[in-house]
Amino acid sequence: MNMLVDPDDPQEGRILAALRRLQLTHLRETLAAVLSQAAREEWTYLEFLDQILRREVDAKQGKRVRMGMQIAHFPCVRSIEGFDFAFQPSADERLIRELSTGNFIAHGENVLIFGPPGVGKSHLAIGLGRRIVEQGHTVRFTTATALLAALGKAETEGGLSDKLTEFCKPRLLIIDELGYLPFERRAAHLFFQLVNRRYEKGSLLVTTNQRVSEWGLVFGDEVLATAILDRLLHHSHTLLITGESYRLREKRKSGLIRSKLAGVDPANPHEGPEVRQEKRPEKGGKNR
Repeated sequence: MNMLVDPDDPQEGRILAALRRLQLTHLRETLAAVLSQAAREEWTYLEFLDQILRREVDAKQGKRVRMGMQIAHFPCVRSIEGFDFAFQPSADERLIRELSTGNFIAHGENVLIFGPPGVGKSHLAIGLGRRIVEQGHTVRFTTATALLAALGKAETEGGLSDKLTEFCKPRLLIIDELGYLPFERRAAHLFFQLVNRRYEKGSLLVTTNQRVSEWGLVFGDEVLATAILDRLLHHSHTLLITGESYRLREKRKSGLIRSKLAGVDPANPHEGPEVRQEKRPEKGGKNR
C-alpha cells in the first residue's frame, strides 16, 4: 500500500482518517502516487479532483462486478464477444445485442433460448448474465437439475419458503439445461411455484433443448406445463438456434464423425450423427 511521505504529519493523518471514514479505499491506498503524478504533470485543481474521483469510481465498480460474478456462480467465463455468430447464423445477433443492454430486466421480461445440445445456449446465457452483472444487477446461475434438487431438499427439511425466496431475490435467474431430464411430478410443482413467484417481478433466462410442444413430457403434466409456459412466455424474448454443435464440429474435423450435424431439428434434439468407431490393435499385433 502506498503511504504519504510523512505519516506522522498531522495534516496527512487527518486526510487518511477522512478517506478511511468515507470508505475511499482505493484513493487512500494510492494517494501518494496520485499526488506525485499530479505534481509532475501540473494538474489543475479540477483535473486532480476529476482523476481521484474517476479512479475511485472505477475501483468500486471493479470490486462490485467481481463480487457480483462470485454471487452469480457462473460455471465458466463466457462473453457475448466470444460467441461465434458466423458459425451459428441462426442465432439472432440483433436481438442478443439488444438483450445485452439489460432493458428487459427493468420490465421483468424473460428470455428463452431453444436449441439442440452444443449450439451455444449456455454460452449466450452466461455472456448475457455477465453483462447484466456489469450493469449493476444481481444474477444467479443454476442448472435445472441443481435447482430442483435444492428446492426438493429444502421442502423435505421444511425450508421451502426460504429457498424460494432465495431464488427470487436476483433480478435475473438463469436456469440452464431445462428438458435434458424429465421432472418428477413433485419437482414440476416446485418449478411452477418458483416461476409463479417471479412472474412479472424478476426476469428468468431459460435454456432448453425441448420445443414448447414437448414441455408436457418434460413436466409430466400438460396442464402444469401450460401454466408454466403461460407465465414464462407472457413477457418474453425467444431465441431459436438450429446450427451444428460446437463440440461435434471439433469431432468432425478430427474425422471421428462422418456427417455434419447442420440444421438439426430442435423437435428431435437427440437425433445424432453417425459416429465412426476407432479400431484398436489387438494385443500382440495388428489391426484386423
